[in-house]
Amino acid sequence: MKVAAIQMVSTPRVDENFAVARSLIAQAAAAGAELVALPEYFCLMGERDADKLDVAEPLADAQTPGTPSTPMQHVLAETAREFGVWLIAGTVPIRSDDVPDKVFNSLLVYDPNGVRVARYDKIHLFCFDDGQRRYDEGATLQPGTEAVAFDLRSRDGEVWRIGLGVCYDLRFPELFRRLGEDKPLDLIVLPAAFTDTTGRAHWELLLRARAVENLCHVIAPAQGGQHENGRRTFGHAMAVSPWGEVIAVLSEGAGVVLADLSLERQKQVRMQLPALSHRVL
Repeated sequence: MKVAAIQMVSTPRVDENFAVARSLIAQAAAAGAELVALPEYFCLMGERDADKLDVAEPLADAQTPGTPSTPMQHVLAETAREFGVWLIAGTVPIRSDDVPDKVFNSLLVYDPNGVRVARYDKIHLFCFDDGQRRYDEGATLQPGTEAVAFDLRSRDGEVWRIGLGVCYDLRFPELFRRLGEDKPLDLIVLPAAFTDTTGRAHWELLLRARAVENLCHVIAPAQGGQHENGRRTFGHAMAVSPWGEVIAVLSEGAGVVLADLSLERQKQVRMQLPALSHRVL
């Protein structure tokens, strides 16, 4: 299955970001991608963290998201349908019914018919303070509570088990173990907006580790560059094989990372090193 991880350098303007995203999705679809994944905060990198509260939407109906109060979800559903792709939109601010001054950082998945088939709310909220820079997602985000995986049937009839995570989730391997308990994962999709500092130290290391310990593919769309709000994100959107090899990567700037993933190759790796069947705890 050919997949695409999108890299962006999102701005404080939602319409502009959606125009870039749609252009990159079209590029990926034209190259034959069946699954296209957008980065965390693709729709908005605001001047202030609280800006996401101003554009947040209620969760739309999965079948018909086209209401005046859910314009972002409507465009995402229509885009998936227009280009005939599985679209993993990571992430969109979705309002919380319980906490009005916070939103969920929600990853929404649409099938090629534009139907929402999965929603994952980011569980682990990033906090970083090195004495000079401080960032705390918990000030505006409400954490999710449920691990989410779904099945995707590719054009060749293969069924892929796909586990979802967002950015800081990457540092918590137990999440992905939980996702693979009932059925081993074939692919982890992890949209991110890693800071330049933490990305340089740990991004590739952690992505390859999650691939190796789960013996599955990983794709990680990313934010990658200097944003208008002064924040610099690390980029390096990439695809990783079940053996931990980096298949494709884009260091910086907007673009599309394409990769051909193989369940047959994954099967060979798991036969050669059956670590998943050796688990005791």
